[in-house]
Amino acid sequence: MENETRQMLEKLKNGEISVDEALLKLKTKPFEDIGYAKVDTHRGIRQGVPEVIFGSGKTPEQIIGIIDAMVKNGQKNILITRLDGEKAEEIKKSVGLTYFKDAKIGLIGEKSKTSGIGKIVVATGGTSDIPVAEEAAITAETLGNDVLRLYDVGVSGVQRLLANMEMIMDASVIIAIAGMEGALASVIGGLADCPVIAVPTSVGYGASFNGLSALLSMLNSCASGVSVVNIDNGFGAGYLAHMINHMGK
Repeated sequence: MENETRQMLEKLKNGEISVDEALLKLKTKPFEDIGYAKVDTHRGIRQGVPEVIFGSGKTPEQIIGIIDAMVKNGQKNILITRLDGEKAEEIKKSVGLTYFKDAKIGLIGEKSKTSGIGKIVVATGGTSDIPVAEEAAITAETLGNDVLRLYDVGVSGVQRLLANMEMIMDASVIIAIAGMEGALASVIGGLADCPVIAVPTSVGYGASFNGLSALLSMLNSCASGVSVVNIDNGFGAGYLAHMINHMGK
């Protein structure tokens, strides 16, 4: 899902499309009104990544309608986040869908060709954080990034993280995902020489307050270069990592 404007201009330069075809693309209305949704058809032109469907709270029929509007307007790769298995099965009856169970992500089309400037490392404190990590990883991969997974390297056994220092130091962006007290982000932030995106998860016992404890710990990190997204927001972390990994592209 490279920047659509750049792709269009390159095609125009190479004679693959005419001036009129390029003009028609730019003139296309910026959204498609289908009643219950106004599908943003120009987001790819503005931001380089087309609109993503948030599946939670939508019926399968609504999601299918949004997909149809996107396809009609030329979108080839469609990402659906927070999609449960039951809805995915219903959608599969109407459109071709690849479903990633752990990430709760559906994908129409293929993942984009890898085009980032480096590698994105997705690290978790524990195995229980993997669903959020997979949401981040699948998002980043779909947008065209080389993603490495480093799971279950939390601070209760910090030697597991230190044994993978080469991976940490080679990364262009690191997504640090942890529940409990959320200490993993600070540790990685103190080791890495690249931006670290911290993702607090709702994993933990009562006093973790469904991820609030990890969120506050990460926001108060003493390590420089650590930014924080919302609790369980793997998609947001994967998207932000993609943007960082494509700076200057």
